[in-house]
Amino acid sequence: MTWLRANKGFLAFLLMFGIFRTAVADWNPIPSASMRPNLLEGDVVFVNRLAYDAKIPLTNISLARLGEPRRGDIVTFSSPKDGTRLIKRIAALPGDTVEMRGERLLINGQQADYTVLGNRVEAVPPLGELTALHLEERSGVASYRIQVLPQVQAVRDFGPFTIPADRFLMLGDNRDNSGDSRVFGTVPRELLIGRAERILVSADILGHWTPRAERIGMSLRQQ
Repeated sequence: MTWLRANKGFLAFLLMFGIFRTAVADWNPIPSASMRPNLLEGDVVFVNRLAYDAKIPLTNISLARLGEPRRGDIVTFSSPKDGTRLIKRIAALPGDTVEMRGERLLINGQQADYTVLGNRVEAVPPLGELTALHLEERSGVASYRIQVLPQVQAVRDFGPFTIPADRFLMLGDNRDNSGDSRVFGTVPRELLIGRAERILVSADILGHWTPRAERIGMSLRQQ
């Protein structure tokens, strides 16, 4: 008890910090290549937990809806398959009829527009160095970069199917190297953690943890 009294200020700080991180704002390190070219391994992103719902801390229970997820938002969420925290992009909303044909996304019968931005060589373990094609994908008002890896075997066709109420289709920007809704299905709103707003810090984890100063503070929001 003496120890508790002597450290009550510090314990109160830890409690408030825990509540803040589980209910208001959080950060998420990027461990994989599934969101390339927009998010790189070693990025740490700021996550706004109040973007969509105010929840009871440490639960998925929503107290109030504060905003609606938009097509093109980058979000963190718990995988409906095993609860793992993931970060992907919302590709389709509740009520949308969605399909993919030859890597091209169709929403409600309207094919997204694609513009070739260039290509680069990317190391893809264990396959080695492959050509990555960078594209701009425009679906409705949402516009963002993606990349495809033509030499990789991947799911490039699915649907059509209609997204159920309060569920979302998630896709990685690295379309041919991402475990997303093509693997675990649509994601219920209650499993959304928050919207990724910007990059807090970044370091090249494959290159001796060299800081990437040009990425610090980079916004992830759509204009």
